[in-house]
Amino acid sequence: MTDGENGRDTASGRDTGNGRGRDETTEERADRQWQDLMQEIRVVQTGVQILLGFLLTVVFTPRFESLGSTDKSIYILTVVLGSLATGALIAPVSFHRIVSGRRLKHRAVVWASRLTFLGIILLLATLTSALFLILRVATDDALVPWLVGGVLAWYLLCWFALPLWARERHDPKNDE
Repeated sequence: MTDGENGRDTASGRDTGNGRGRDETTEERADRQWQDLMQEIRVVQTGVQILLGFLLTVVFTPRFESLGSTDKSIYILTVVLGSLATGALIAPVSFHRIVSGRRLKHRAVVWASRLTFLGIILLLATLTSALFLILRVATDDALVPWLVGGVLAWYLLCWFALPLWARERHDPKNDE
């Protein structure tokens, strides 16, 4: 028996192959989505942890004491943002560990995806703040906000605008 609205065979729980998805059960889809998400997190998590590790050492350098209060405040903000990003990007692993075996994989995928997206937003803020601090220390130039703004625009283009454009342009729903 097929559920015509969502293209699923209600007896087996499998997709009927009507072009709306893969031939997989809800559980198989959740497993695949979880594996995809974990691969994505591995990429971003390594970078954010290296960045945070570097940021944590800065306070122990002799140069740190010579920073003005504004630069120290930017540093503190950057470290907090990096810590928040790390927490959000590690959270899906903890979430999975706590709910594992309770038949909540689909919900875990949804929450882990949200936490990962939040982690990416926090990483964006961390990178922008770190770049701003580094350029302020490296040069006392009025060009700094423009450089940081340009890099931020690049991040926004690569990380959000391009994928959103591709999703909209190549959405199968638009072909109907």
